[in-house]
Amino acid sequence: MLPSPRLFRSRWTALLWAAGIVWTAVDIADSAPAPKAANTSSAHLAPADAPADDPANAADIAALANLIGG
Repeated sequence: MLPSPRLFRSRWTALLWAAGIVWTAVDIADSAPAPKAANTSSAHLAPADAPADDPANAADIAALANLIGG
C-alpha cells in the first residue's frame, strides 16, 4: 500500500507514518521464532567420568597449572 501524496505535505505526518512502518517491522521481527542454538558444549572434550555441569575438574586444573608454569 503506497502512501497518499498528501501524506508528505507535512513533515510531521510523514514522520508519524514512517514511525508506524518501523514499529510494524520491529513488531513482526520480534515475533519471529528464535533460532536454535548450535551445539557449543565442550562435553565431547570432558572425561567420561566428569559430571556434565562441572566446569573444571582436577585434571583440567593440573593441565592449566602445568601450562602456565605453576
